[in-house]
Amino acid sequence: MEVFATPLALLLAPLPLLASRLMPPAAAGAALVTVPAAVAAALTEGEARAARRQRLNRLVAWLAWLFLVIALAGPQRILPAAALPASGREIMLVLDLSGSMEARDFTLDGAKVRRIDAVKAVSAAFLRGRAGDRVGLVYFAEQAEVAAVPTFDVEAVASALESAGIGDLGRSTAIGDGLGLAIKRLKESTAPSRVVVLLSDGTSTAGAVKAETAAALARGLGIKVHTIALGTMARLEGSDGAGSLVDAATLEGIATVSGGEAFQVGSTEDLRAVTAAIDALEGGRAAAPPVAVAQSLWPWPAGLSLAALVGLFLLERRRP
Repeated sequence: MEVFATPLALLLAPLPLLASRLMPPAAAGAALVTVPAAVAAALTEGEARAARRQRLNRLVAWLAWLFLVIALAGPQRILPAAALPASGREIMLVLDLSGSMEARDFTLDGAKVRRIDAVKAVSAAFLRGRAGDRVGLVYFAEQAEVAAVPTFDVEAVASALESAGIGDLGRSTAIGDGLGLAIKRLKESTAPSRVVVLLSDGTSTAGAVKAETAAALARGLGIKVHTIALGTMARLEGSDGAGSLVDAATLEGIATVSGGEAFQVGSTEDLRAVTAAIDALEGGRAAAPPVAVAQSLWPWPAGLSLAALVGLFLLERRRP
């Protein structure tokens, strides 16, 4: 369907005609010389040619003006866009970036990698699979920060996750602050479903907010928290880097209080299985209504107007 973005611009079309009516006519000069009939006939024929050329020039000028007005009116074609899945759900991923995440006790593509590298690879894939959800990202270590506000652009959030680094927020673990910041972001949301996925490999050793207090606040606001404990209750054998004692009991308590699920993983395969389980728990996406997309067509009349002006210029140059 073709429509105009600014149809009122079409009212400019009769402007040159109105201007010509309001401008005073050019005064006709009085004949001062009498010429022979043959010369007068030649002059008459020349005047006829000039009149035809003038009419042609006027027509070309009008075409240039009308095409310009049409371009100013913003012609566009309305096209239906492909429908995206929509869930009405907001998900905040809360990621531990404390020093213990540098431990090399996970594998990725057959090679030993740091915990943070495995988490980034698996979690980025999880986020990219949440098309139709609004997803956001919070980092925490000794401090907490919002890395990405909730958005439908899951690719942008996944890219932000993949650029996460250890050490920027300190080396300690402030689980309560990270969870509290995610809850603060979801508090004002009007989404029918609000979910936090909290991932940590340590014990809360810093921060102003207790993890239990944040969990109680989430329950009061109707925000569900799923927790993922990375590692074991003792330092993993053969780990290369900072080991940690993951407080699985506290993470399980957070999930239980808020109505979520608690998971504990010790490998990349476990982590993939857990993200698949959370994806199944938070499913239920359906096709959204199609979104109308406007395709601009103004360059076509603008180009025709320019062509008409070039033609008018060439006609004027050919005038004897």
